[in-house]
Amino acid sequence: MPDLSSYAAQLRSLADALEAQSEPGDDPFIPHPDTLEVIENRHTKRGQLNYAVPDMLQLQRCIRRYNADTDTAHGDIVALALDTWLRAKGYPPDLKPPKTEAP
Repeated sequence: MPDLSSYAAQLRSLADALEAQSEPGDDPFIPHPDTLEVIENRHTKRGQLNYAVPDMLQLQRCIRRYNADTDTAHGDIVALALDTWLRAKGYPPDLKPPKTEAP
């Protein structure tokens, strides 16, 4: 039987890193504080995100309704939803600013 102890140690290390990224709370849909900080900063550079999604899911309609109910911008709704889902799946963003090289 192969020795899998190194893999177990790697998995423990990965689990610790993921736990440090995001503290699970009572509500898994509460956005991460780092994400809220980015969303609330209107000087944050934004990019267009275009993907074809099934019409049957009525995502555009739901986004419009949520916007009407909460006054949350459409782009912020999408950003918060995707960030929350990707973090839950183990894909947190690297929010550290890129290091600039000295001239």
